[in-house]
Amino acid sequence: MDYGKFKYESAMKAREARRNQAHTIIKEIKLRPKIDPHDYETKKGHVVRFLKAGDKVKVTIMFRGREQSRPELGFRLLQRLAEDVTELGFVESQPKQDGRNMIMVIGPHKKKAEAKAEKAAARATRDDDSAADTVAAEE
Repeated sequence: MDYGKFKYESAMKAREARRNQAHTIIKEIKLRPKIDPHDYETKKGHVVRFLKAGDKVKVTIMFRGREQSRPELGFRLLQRLAEDVTELGFVESQPKQDGRNMIMVIGPHKKKAEAKAEKAAARATRDDDSAADTVAAEE
């Protein structure tokens, strides 16, 4: 067998393997301890969207001024968020104080590749349905 051909094929296999590899991405959401209920729901929606996409989420609570003397407020907020998204992800690192911030990392239950495949399948069925609706409307 030709050595050049062998090198080319092995390079192509390596390239294909890299293409199918999923990159671990960490998204960050920043909160404050005295967050409004509607704002909390909005931020929770972002966390849900990131976890559904298969990304990890780093939740940071920023304390300012006198809030630093009440870290239990931030801890309770992080626990509440973890309970709200428990069906999509799990707590990868428990809440810990880091200077003025409290940090927690939530990981998704499903891997990035699974989420991509699921999203592509949903898009394909949606496109098929819309194409069928278009054909029915023309007839």
